[in-house]
Amino acid sequence: MFTIKSNDLGNITVEKEVVETIAGLAALDCYGLVGMVPHNIQSGITHILGLESVRKGVEVKNGVDGLIVDVYVIIGYGIKISEVALSVMQKVTYVLENGAGIPVEKVNVNVEGIRVIKDL
Repeated sequence: MFTIKSNDLGNITVEKEVVETIAGLAALDCYGLVGMVPHNIQSGITHILGLESVRKGVEVKNGVDGLIVDVYVIIGYGIKISEVALSVMQKVTYVLENGAGIPVEKVNVNVEGIRVIKDL
C-alpha cells in the first residue's frame, strides 16, 4: 500500500496492484508498444500479457522522492526503441502524477523483445 496524501483527517492510500494497473494501461497507450511481459519470467520464453493481466508487466516500489516504476515491454519491429521508451516514461509519469496524484521518482523501461506488428 502506498500513502499518497495525509492530513489531520486521515490518510489516502492506494494498493500496489492499482498503481501497477494504472501504469500498465498508460504504457500500453503508447505508439510502438506491442505488449507487456511478466517481470518475474523464469524461462527464456516470453508471452505477451492480455489486457486483464497488464499489471504483471509492471513492478512498483518506494523511492526517496516517490515511486520507482519498472515496466517490461515488447516493442514493434522497425520502430525506434529510444523514442518508444521515452514516450512510455513520459506517459506513465504524467498519468500517475497528474491523473492519480501519485509522485513518481523515475520510470525504468525494460525492453524484453521485439515483435513484428501484423497489419490487419
